[in-house]
Amino acid sequence: MQDHTSSAAIENAIALQKYGVGQPVRRKEDDTLVRGNGKYTDDFSLPGQAYCWMVRSSHAHGVIKGVDTAAARAMPGVLGVWTGADLAAANYNPFTCGMPLKSRDGSPLLQTNRLPLPTDKVRFVGDPVAFVVAETAAQARDAAEAVEVDIESLPAVTDAAEAAQPGAPQLYDHIPNNVALDYHYGDTDKINAAFASAAHVTKLDIVNTRVAVVSMEPRVALAVYDKTTERYTLQVPTQGVSGNKTTLAKILNVPPEKVRILTANVGGSFGMKNLNYPEYTCIAHAAKELGRPVKWTDERSTSFLSDSQGRAQLIHAELALDADGKFLAVRLSGYGNLGAYITGVAPGPLSLNTGKNLASVYRTPLLGVDIKTVLTNTTLMGAYRGAGRPEANYYMERLIDKAADEMGINRLTLRKRNFIKPSQLPFPAASGVTYDSGDFQGVFEKALEISDYENFGKRKRESKKNGKLRGIAVGSYLEVTAPPSGELGKITFDPDGSVTLTTGTLDYGQGHATPFAQVLSEQLGVPFDKIKLEQGDSDLVRFGNGTGGSRSITATGQAIVEASALVVEKGKKAAGHVMEASEADIEFTGGRFTIAGTDRSIGIMELAQRMREGQIAEGGPDTLDVDHATKETPSTFPNGCHVAEVEIDPDTGVIRIVRYTGVNDFGTIVNPMIVAGQLHGGVAQGIGQALMEEVNYDASGQPITGSFMDYALPRAEDIPPMAVGDHPSPAKSNPLGTKGCGEAGCAGSLATVVNAVVDALSEYGIKHINMPLTPEKVWRAIEDAKKAQAA
Repeated sequence: MQDHTSSAAIENAIALQKYGVGQPVRRKEDDTLVRGNGKYTDDFSLPGQAYCWMVRSSHAHGVIKGVDTAAARAMPGVLGVWTGADLAAANYNPFTCGMPLKSRDGSPLLQTNRLPLPTDKVRFVGDPVAFVVAETAAQARDAAEAVEVDIESLPAVTDAAEAAQPGAPQLYDHIPNNVALDYHYGDTDKINAAFASAAHVTKLDIVNTRVAVVSMEPRVALAVYDKTTERYTLQVPTQGVSGNKTTLAKILNVPPEKVRILTANVGGSFGMKNLNYPEYTCIAHAAKELGRPVKWTDERSTSFLSDSQGRAQLIHAELALDADGKFLAVRLSGYGNLGAYITGVAPGPLSLNTGKNLASVYRTPLLGVDIKTVLTNTTLMGAYRGAGRPEANYYMERLIDKAADEMGINRLTLRKRNFIKPSQLPFPAASGVTYDSGDFQGVFEKALEISDYENFGKRKRESKKNGKLRGIAVGSYLEVTAPPSGELGKITFDPDGSVTLTTGTLDYGQGHATPFAQVLSEQLGVPFDKIKLEQGDSDLVRFGNGTGGSRSITATGQAIVEASALVVEKGKKAAGHVMEASEADIEFTGGRFTIAGTDRSIGIMELAQRMREGQIAEGGPDTLDVDHATKETPSTFPNGCHVAEVEIDPDTGVIRIVRYTGVNDFGTIVNPMIVAGQLHGGVAQGIGQALMEEVNYDASGQPITGSFMDYALPRAEDIPPMAVGDHPSPAKSNPLGTKGCGEAGCAGSLATVVNAVVDALSEYGIKHINMPLTPEKVWRAIEDAKKAQAA
């Protein structure tokens, strides 16, 4: 029965006030997760399930002379042992990198074409050479230890700069000097001329350390093969099921419809779980051979060896300025460490993304990037939270602080002189992208105000009385989020009265269900608590580009808006049939279809129910369901300014971050509570890299940071309380005006923390110190500076 608008409209307005865009709604999944009722991949088991254990190389580089599996096959419970030769016979395709990157001479990126298991050489410690499947995990592990691998050791190289030199150990015959990509960007002649005419040039050699991802949930996978349908199903934590389905099908050399990817709850990823790894092909192969499910669960010790890692650049950075401190040009040259194999997007963060983000919020007319991405005998590299964006912003902000010191210009003044002004937007940056929105100095000023920057001197004097050094720094940043791509926005009105949103992004800790529901509720007036989210089944997610590059709310948000418009279009036709009115006279607002100028209306949920029951006259739509995908959602440009304040004990080198402020422009904020959480997490990871995290290898290629005994992560006591402020300028490139926020904390914190430490150490004449700023490194720098001053 048609009802009146007044009471329903009031109820809807109240709901939007509580659940609409901009409200700090609690995450839908928190009650389940906090109670320990989440369902992660290792929680899944199937009848008849067998267990896999990988046999890994203990050599960083060497020729495989033979793999003896006889003893392992004879051990209790063993169902099978497979080597590289076995998988080669199965005609699987190699892992490749799909990025269309080219070297300076126009030649394409050189591929390593990694096989699921190698047949010729091992190239890093942990390279899998065989695997065992047994009735129990313990039996598989015991048998794996009985596999004898004969490897003729070869010289290894772990440093990217050394690996690119003539005479260095070669990982591949077809990749001279181990350089897979000689990346170049910029007009060299114009850049050289700008540097030649500059009043001042600042130079800095910077190490951006290699970091391990160490997500709370290790990698794990469960494979099933159905002989009847000839179909593989893989339960695995990912960042998007659609893309991973396509990739795995290509590797298994089967049509995409023969692969199904399932992803449940995911305990963190930060880029690492978006790859297809050899273990997944191995257990899929075993599941087919054995006719039973096969499960593989990693351990922390092997995840340090086999999971993709991040950052790892050796950079020479230069900034050219005129006599007034105006930026003329910035350029980078150096090396990025790819590890032993190239898969996923690994070369991008080390080259393309670094250049795309280097200009940041400044009017830098010329930009040059010359980075060689180099293969080494180390764990493979991949995207790590920010994937080139934190690195680039770190280089720029370090250069600015050093230039200010060298030119005798206040650090804040130098930044203000070079900010892009709102009147200059849209601004064509030297990186080749155009910024559409932002108030960079406004963000900067708000950060200074919230951080009480002007009273820092008083706090510094108090620290000095207590025998401590105190430093402060600001760090502006701007990110170019994921490149333009499409996304799925499927809306289904279910028989039980709920509404399912299906999209190709994937939640691995961000809390997608809540902000997506907020957007859908606001667009259609659908009750917030009736909205369900489907992201984790590739049979249902027909298309999608996954979560990565801070794209989710922008891409899926646009898909929701566009799909909602199509729902309304169908709804007007149906409502016209129900209320016997012309479609042209039907209006939609607040979840209700109303005949213009009357109080006759019908709610969207009631209309959907009537359509399911077949109450729409012939010729009208029979459902409100929409299966829609956006063609392309452009990149956005989140930006901000962070302020860090540190206190250092000069006798021990121990650093304590005592104050931290982050003011950010994330455009339209759908859920401020979730955004603040994302910012906090990103800052924490930035602090970890700045102060303590670093993956290291010895001269033979053996990793010496293989556990939490020798790889430090920040604890709660290392993370300061954070003052968070917003200064939004809505994006003009998407209908919601959103900008990405997931990786911004890393982009803002790296330079801010390091610059604050260097500021504190400046009274000893220390101008630069490379990450991680461990107590030992800081203490030695102070002691060396004291000796130099005494001399």
